[in-house]
Amino acid sequence: MEYNKEFWSAIDTLVNQSEIVIDRPKGSRHPKYPDFIYEVDYGYLKNTSSMDGGGIDVWKGTDQNVLIDAIICTVDLIKRDSEIKILIGCTEEEKQKIFETHNDSSNMKGILIKRES
Repeated sequence: MEYNKEFWSAIDTLVNQSEIVIDRPKGSRHPKYPDFIYEVDYGYLKNTSSMDGGGIDVWKGTDQNVLIDAIICTVDLIKRDSEIKILIGCTEEEKQKIFETHNDSSNMKGILIKRES
């Protein structure tokens, strides 16, 4: 569908025109939930806005050959909000870890949407 191409093109533009800030590197602990350890670099796009008032969230993987090929849409029943998170350069294994991260509790669920070739 043409709409899909336009959506991904808009995401590409947003990311390409933004600085990626990794404030929670792989191996770091979540500031509010110290038992949670990030398995993939996590951060945001500087000078953007999201539902939680911060920048648009990103997961930054280790694959240098792929740019943006997926997003994850989340619903958080505790915060009562929904967000998208952009996956940048994530391997299939990293995408699986990210998916599991957003689905390991009854209070948060996520759906992974992959970009069609």
